[in-house]
Amino acid sequence: MVVEKVFDAADNKILELLDKDDLVITSDIPLAADVLKNGASALNFRGEVFTDDNIKSRLNMRDFMETMRSSGVQIKSNNPSISQNELMTFANKLDTFLTKLGY
Repeated sequence: MVVEKVFDAADNKILELLDKDDLVITSDIPLAADVLKNGASALNFRGEVFTDDNIKSRLNMRDFMETMRSSGVQIKSNNPSISQNELMTFANKLDTFLTKLGY
């Protein structure tokens, strides 16, 4: 599916098409928060399930880091490649979600 080239167009389309039983796989924390608000599930590529209990702290940390970057502080990226353990965690979480839905 192709969406307009405007800010958050893809995120908005995902949210528009979202059903309660859907799973969105994303590393975009604001999108994950919106997915949860809409009653669906969100999982990142490292196997972390976003929940109502952890999303606020993730948003706060994201906003803090953005504030630091925009004020000129250089922050070393802490996103190493996905480890074998994280890949297994992701696969297990995805399998759990699909099993819950009867696939």
